[in-house]
Amino acid sequence: MSSSKTSSKPTLRSAEWFGTADKNGFMYRSWMKNQGIPDHEFQGKPIIGICNTWSELTPCNAHFRKIADHVKKGVLEAGGYPVEFPVFSNGESNLRPTAMFTRNLASMDVEEAIRGNPIDAVVLLVGCDKTTPALLMGAASCDIPTIVVTGGPMLNGKQEGRDIGSGTVVWRLSEEVKAGKISMHDFMAAEAGMSRSAGTCNTMGTASTMACMAESLGVSLPHNAAIPAVDSRRYVLAHLSGNRIVEMVDEDLRLSKVLTRGAFENAIRTNAAIGGSTNAVIHLKAIAGRIGVDLALDDWTRIGRGTPTLVDLQPSGRFLMEEFYYAGGLPAVLRRLGEADRLPNKDALTVNGKTLWDNVVEAPQYNDEVIRPLDNPLVEDGGMCVLHGNLAPKGAVLKPSAATPELMTHRGRAVVFEDFDDYKARINDPDLDVDADSVLVMKHCGPRGYHGMAEVGNMGLPAKLLEQGVTDMVRISDARMSGTAYGTVVLHVAPEAAAGGPLAAVRNGDWIELDAYAGKLHLDIGDEELQARLAEHDPTQASRQIASSGGYRQLYIEHVLQADEGCDFDFLVGCRGADVPRHSH
Repeated sequence: MSSSKTSSKPTLRSAEWFGTADKNGFMYRSWMKNQGIPDHEFQGKPIIGICNTWSELTPCNAHFRKIADHVKKGVLEAGGYPVEFPVFSNGESNLRPTAMFTRNLASMDVEEAIRGNPIDAVVLLVGCDKTTPALLMGAASCDIPTIVVTGGPMLNGKQEGRDIGSGTVVWRLSEEVKAGKISMHDFMAAEAGMSRSAGTCNTMGTASTMACMAESLGVSLPHNAAIPAVDSRRYVLAHLSGNRIVEMVDEDLRLSKVLTRGAFENAIRTNAAIGGSTNAVIHLKAIAGRIGVDLALDDWTRIGRGTPTLVDLQPSGRFLMEEFYYAGGLPAVLRRLGEADRLPNKDALTVNGKTLWDNVVEAPQYNDEVIRPLDNPLVEDGGMCVLHGNLAPKGAVLKPSAATPELMTHRGRAVVFEDFDDYKARINDPDLDVDADSVLVMKHCGPRGYHGMAEVGNMGLPAKLLEQGVTDMVRISDARMSGTAYGTVVLHVAPEAAAGGPLAAVRNGDWIELDAYAGKLHLDIGDEELQARLAEHDPTQASRQIASSGGYRQLYIEHVLQADEGCDFDFLVGCRGADVPRHSH
């Protein structure tokens, strides 16, 4: 019997729809029965919502109908009744200007779908980058029993007999084309081999990172993060999750009992150990804000720094998600952390009713190359670097496991691009005044300035420097970076330029000092000069034209929080619960 078991079953929300013999109960049941549902399914069974982000426009999630079928089998077997419903599917690969723009919209869809329908618990089918945080944010604001089922990573990519990583290979080959190292034919030949099965990116990009975050937070069953999308064990996990969610209703194991402060500390430590995406910083903050956990940017320094990166996975290392699963997956990583007393909260409760440590204490470990021991890490300190200084008063982040060690402390002249269009127009200009020691700075790409804060922060290097053999430079912006990308890239500078942040004041030739180890990001000008420059800058100029168009864009710009606050909408922060609304008739 799990530790969360109660002596009596809680009252079902769905009974407020289906459990009465009056006019309202008649209507709710009658209309549902047009789908061929027999009457006994409405007699006291938990109604389990299956929140599905399936879409043919979200290729990472295109196999979710089959996963949903296996969840349904598990729900029915355990005595519940499954009802599948769609929500906005914000796919990373096709959606413009960026899927981050609609993450909050998707979370609103999820929240209101849960609250307004006869649902006692929910299974979240997630995969592509923003679907995981969006669905968790929406569910957290309702706080009903919730379990996450991830779609899983795609199989290893293949090119000329070698494994290639989805996403990561794009950045690498694109630079090699510009440097003249490979032909355009070689570049295009990798396209078909990169994505050769259903599933999310097979690198430790944002999708795999957030799947690991879900597992380390305790909101999914063990091994959810890494089972390949096309592996039959993915469907077994979906079935078992369907079983478990029915039990969670009986136990009243709501999301707030799992998403505790201790759970988020475990996730931060885990992110360092796996070499996870910088996007996790924003998403975990947003999820924590919805459930009422106070998570600060500096918690990433306090909890994450000093943690070695153990997982040798692209983009930081060599291998891909298939090897990660075969080596033992996330349970093996958590066991290694726990045995070294590096797991902050071993007794954190998970959705299977056991503690996180109970789930992993005997986890097998099969490959010390892929999941390294602590005395032979990929990176000695893989904790996310949180930077502060006059250039980032509210903080910025840098991923050390993907950076060049020699550039982690650096001083160079700024080469400034006012926005992404300016960058694209000038970066390959042979007359651009830039050298290997320069610091590339791009403005107006934050939440407001590039509505949605696109993943353009890992700016490609100037072609003339690539031809000289330069492979990395310090880059600074208020944008984000794909989890599949790499380099010494400072991101999420807050406040952003379009919100009046100091980044807006940087000019060509200014000296910038980065000391990632000391958490320092400094623009070498005096305070008076900085304030004088900012006084000349209109922080609304970059977003005014977009805002005046109305619609969701205007809502986004007027209400989005800055990167250090998770980029949620100010009016969405907090848990509103799942009280049953008034009748519709």
